[in-house]
Amino acid sequence: MSNHQNEPREYDAVLGGQISIPVNAAVLGGIPGVKSRLASPAVEVRIAALSEALKYGEAGLDLIIRGLQDESMQVKLAAYSLLKDRDKEKFKQHLRNYLEFDVITVDAYGKENSRRKSFAHFFSENLGDGIVLEMVYIPGGTFMMGSPDSELGREDDENPQHQVTVPAFYAGKYPITQAQWKAVMGKNPSWFLSWSIDYKKLPVECVWWNRAVEFCGKLSQKTGKRYRLLSEAEWEYACRAGTTTPFHFGETITPELVNYQGNYPYAKAPPGLWRRETTDLGSFPPNAFGMYNMHGNVWEWCSDTWHSNYNGAPTDGSSWEAGTDDRRVLRGGSWLNNAILCRSAYRTRNPAIVRDNDIGFRVALVSGSVL
Repeated sequence: MSNHQNEPREYDAVLGGQISIPVNAAVLGGIPGVKSRLASPAVEVRIAALSEALKYGEAGLDLIIRGLQDESMQVKLAAYSLLKDRDKEKFKQHLRNYLEFDVITVDAYGKENSRRKSFAHFFSENLGDGIVLEMVYIPGGTFMMGSPDSELGREDDENPQHQVTVPAFYAGKYPITQAQWKAVMGKNPSWFLSWSIDYKKLPVECVWWNRAVEFCGKLSQKTGKRYRLLSEAEWEYACRAGTTTPFHFGETITPELVNYQGNYPYAKAPPGLWRRETTDLGSFPPNAFGMYNMHGNVWEWCSDTWHSNYNGAPTDGSSWEAGTDDRRVLRGGSWLNNAILCRSAYRTRNPAIVRDNDIGFRVALVSGSVL
C-alpha cells in the first residue's frame, strides 16, 4: 500500500459500472467487479465486463450466459460471440434457440455496402407431422412510424410521421406457410400449390382477413398460447429493425434480395428479374431482428382497421381498432408489385373478405403468453 497522497490505497475501490473512473483509482476486481460492471447503464462497459468474465472460469461463463438476456442487442451479440464456439453441452443448450445470420445493406444502386453478423432468440412451436412454427423475439423500442416528406414514392396515408413505442413481442420468422396452414386449418387455399416442388416452404396465400384471424384462434387452441395478427405499428417496427431507410436493406432493393416485380426498381437500382410467383420462405436475407420476407413475396394482413392517415393513431404499438371502415391494413408488398409498394412505410387496405394470390399473413404472440 502506498502512502503517497495522490496514489490509491487498498480500500479506495470504485464500483464498476461508472462511466467515468477517477484517475489512478482502483477498480473492484474479480467476479464482484464483473457483476457490478454488468449492471452499468453504459453498453460499452457491459460488453467489456463480459470479455473480462472469461478470466474467472465457470463462474465467469455463467455471467456471460446471463448476458444473453441483456436488453441491448449489442451486449447479447457480445455474449453470444463469446459462447458460440464452446463445445460443452451446457453452452449449446443455451444457444440452441439463437439464430445467427448476416445482415446486408445496399446503396441506392443496389450494390452491397455492408454486411455484419447478428442473431436473434427464437422458439419453435410443434404443429405435428414435422411441421414447426418459428417465432422470433422482437426487442421493444421506439421508432418513427411513417415516411419523411423526402422519401421517394411517399403517399399521403403515410403521414404524419410519428413516434411509436412498441413493447417486446414474438413474431413469426416467416409469413405462415402452406404446410402450417394445412396443419392447423386443413384444406390448403393457395393458388401456387400446383407449381411448387415443395409447397411446405411457400407462403400460404388466397387468405382473407377473417380466415387469418380464425387461424390465430385455432393455433391458440392447438398450442395453449395466445396468437394473433401483428398490429400495423408492430409490423413496421419489426420490418425496419432499427433502420430509417425506405427498406431495411437500405436505399433500395434488388431481385437478389426481394421477390417483387423487378421491372420496376426503386432509386437508382437497375431493372431486374420478375419471377411472377411466390418463392420459398427464407430464400432471401433477413433483417437485423432475424425476420424474413418483410418486403415482397406476399402482402401481410395486420389487425388494424384502415385509416387514411395517422391522425389519432395509437403511439403504444397497439392495434388501431376505432372507426367504421370495414377494410383492413395490408403491409409489405408482394411478388406482383413494383419496388415502391414494398417500402417499409407503404400501406394499403382491402375488405376483410377479399382473397388473392399475393395476400398472406404472419402471426404474433400475445404478451404474457407462457413460453
